[in-house]
Amino acid sequence: MADFDPRTSYGATASVPRSGAVARDEGLRTYMLSVYNYMASGVLLTGLVAFGFAASGLAAQVFMSPGVLKYVVMFAPLGLVLWLSFGINKISETTAQALFWGYAVLMGLSLSTIFLAYTGASIASTFFATAASFGALSLYGYTTKKDLSGMGTFLLMGLVGLIVASLINLFLQSSGLSFAISLIGVLLFAGLTVYDTQKIKLMYDHVAGTSFRGKSIIMGALTLYLDFINLFLFLLRFMGSNRE
Repeated sequence: MADFDPRTSYGATASVPRSGAVARDEGLRTYMLSVYNYMASGVLLTGLVAFGFAASGLAAQVFMSPGVLKYVVMFAPLGLVLWLSFGINKISETTAQALFWGYAVLMGLSLSTIFLAYTGASIASTFFATAASFGALSLYGYTTKKDLSGMGTFLLMGLVGLIVASLINLFLQSSGLSFAISLIGVLLFAGLTVYDTQKIKLMYDHVAGTSFRGKSIIMGALTLYLDFINLFLFLLRFMGSNRE
């Protein structure tokens, strides 16, 4: 996998006989549809769990009460996503699927706090704005002929910088820095959506016909799921209306 060159693989398809090219296109469409279906189902599950947990009153009890339970709920998704990401080569496809759905549920529990902080109308409007933006960005990443591989290092550095700035602002509580973090977050995850979509698309040639194809779909869905959720959360900082 380390020797895989997306540009070489992508360009090589031009010499494939027409029947082979048609088969590849059909396979690629099926592959990408599977990725998007997993991703969209994960987002839907997260939203339903978040709303249900908040509406039941349990979210307020957990997050507004002293104790370690709220930290367990907050950080459990991180542990699960690390397990899935670093253990994907060792676990079965069935286990990977279970971890993906489990992660979506845990993220729903963790994100239930947005229903305590923002009005339902502003959350809904932000969600639809995120869905429209994500769809347009991902479509561009899928259809563009431009090689976006050079964006990878830049986006990774931006992500690290964003995390560091967010941790610093936990202590500074600067409104100016918070605004800058939110703006950069929106731009960063918009770029990641485009970049990740093309990367997932190009990965198809590497995993097609292999036993890793199913797990590759799950990892691709997880990547786009994280892009969507983070884009939504940063947009919510601008579009969300606080509860009185």
